Amino acid sequence: MDSGECSNSNPSSSSPPAAGVWARLVPADSAYPEVAVAEDDAVVCSLVTPAAGGEELAWCEIRRGGDASSATIRNLSSDAIIVDGRVIQQEVVDIKPGSEIVPGPEKDGHLAYTFDITAVKDHNENNVKIVLDIENAKCSICLNLWHDVVTVAPCFHNFCNGCFSEWLRRSSSNSRDKSQSAACPQCRTAVQSVGRNHFLHNIEEVLGKQKNQSRKRPLPQPSDESNDAELPCPQCGTEFSGFRCSPGAAHLQCNGCGGMMPARPSTSIQQKCLGCDGTFCGAYWYSQGLSSRHRGLICNPETFRMISQHHISRLPDTLHGGNPFEKDITERCIQQSGKTLQAVISEWIAKFDNKELDRSRLQLNNVDAITSRTHLCNHCYNKFIDFLLYWFRVSTPRNLLPPDAASRDSCWYGFMCRTQHHRPDHAKKLNHVCRPTRSNP
Repeated sequence: MDSGECSNSNPSSSSPPAAGVWARLVPADSAYPEVAVAEDDAVVCSLVTPAAGGEELAWCEIRRGGDASSATIRNLSSDAIIVDGRVIQQEVVDIKPGSEIVPGPEKDGHLAYTFDITAVKDHNENNVKIVLDIENAKCSICLNLWHDVVTVAPCFHNFCNGCFSEWLRRSSSNSRDKSQSAACPQCRTAVQSVGRNHFLHNIEEVLGKQKNQSRKRPLPQPSDESNDAELPCPQCGTEFSGFRCSPGAAHLQCNGCGGMMPARPSTSIQQKCLGCDGTFCGAYWYSQGLSSRHRGLICNPETFRMISQHHISRLPDTLHGGNPFEKDITERCIQQSGKTLQAVISEWIAKFDNKELDRSRLQLNNVDAITSRTHLCNHCYNKFIDFLLYWFRVSTPRNLLPPDAASRDSCWYGFMCRTQHHRPDHAKKLNHVCRPTRSNP
């Protein structure tokens, strides 16, 4: 056998194929069988036939690529191989169905193969599963599971119909320019259209059942035999910090953990986030002397606290609408200033408290009532940080920007630009941390 032929290409070979076969090498010479490529056996070998006996040598390794129609090949032999007419030494290159592979430095004397991906179909319908993740099925406005879900375009984020309708109403009443499109509550992309998502609407009931099965604080089951049944509220039946819930007392459900706490509007303890009007229990139970260390069924106080008590050590991934190039520039500007991120944020919080900033871009509720002593949930705090760092960037003189950022022109559509979310070249080429100079088409 020639030195380029594969070890399992011997016509007399009867060894069974490896399990998990996902691809194959089809020989140009039909006298030789196909070579199977398996998940657990990605190395293809060649058989050298010297004067005394034969020896198998690994000549390449083939593994799956980033998608279902691609793969990679790595040359393992001591000589070159040919992939699609290109001589390959020891590097890894991409291949696709139809790629020609020659296990040697030249076609003469070697068996050529065509790469093909085998479509493995499981006809057993019982193996078909739909994975539903409740954490990714929550409305970012109310932080609860979608209800009557709608999808906005062009960013395709999903919200409760009622929540988004209220968002539109608030945005319209707070906007100075009535002709300007409302921004998506999650990414601030200009909303061009909104409609019901019938597919997600059909699985709401399934998700609802899954949510009830995974509650962090299960509802109590009536029992005449035990008084130790777990209660939905720790202060129902037990006194903490001099307070115990009276029968029939009003309760609030936490948007974070799903548990209950007594509604106590007369106290100074904050129970609702001013930025989203959502209910969070961490600050309340901390004030009552309880923590997740004592009772694992309540939120950590770090999930809901005053702006001045939040500590930040890294930039949120959602900064500047999720534009990674703008986030990198802002990070370099902060490093160049010689200050920590927390120090920069503290400076701009002081400017915010002194009402030195235009709050029209702050995508939170009750913007005029927010101060450094306002309690915000982590989601709203990230929006607040985005707002502050927007002003930090637009206030930075051009000569203090990194050279590659200082030389850019500003996008006409500024932070409202939709193209920056799907065109990395556009997101990098133009500055998007600026006000729009024309409306989106």
